[in-house]
Amino acid sequence: MSAEVKDRVVAFLEEITRAMGVPLAATVTEENESGYRVDLTGEGGEILLWQRGEPLKALQHIVSTAFRRQLGEERRVLVDCQHFRRDKDTELRQMASFLLEKARRTGQPQEIGPLNSYERRLVHLAVAEAGGSSESVGDAAVKTVIISAK
Repeated sequence: MSAEVKDRVVAFLEEITRAMGVPLAATVTEENESGYRVDLTGEGGEILLWQRGEPLKALQHIVSTAFRRQLGEERRVLVDCQHFRRDKDTELRQMASFLLEKARRTGQPQEIGPLNSYERRLVHLAVAEAGGSSESVGDAAVKTVIISAK
């Protein structure tokens, strides 16, 4: 990923938050082959965490849409604020592991959801890493994941 795109994403986020009246600093905190994580810090950032992080999700959607062409299909920018998403991601992975163990103990598939596409991806990866299997079911963008022992 080019340094130019990374700098543009950071500047874009800082400009948006400044326009919202909450000037936050944007910093790239993690980078890998699939993309990078940008953490927003500063006073007033909790406004993005209201209503279970809905404003943060909206900001994520804006950034993803604005930089879709520059990033391509395989790369992503994950926008976080005060480690809210990182903590939620950890909780989701732990829940997926718990449900996989329950599926192994009981022999019954376990269900988690409804989840958006990002959350489903995290669950599928966590289950696969632990040696289980999972599949998404449902019609809309928000689906349920069924977790099974192999």
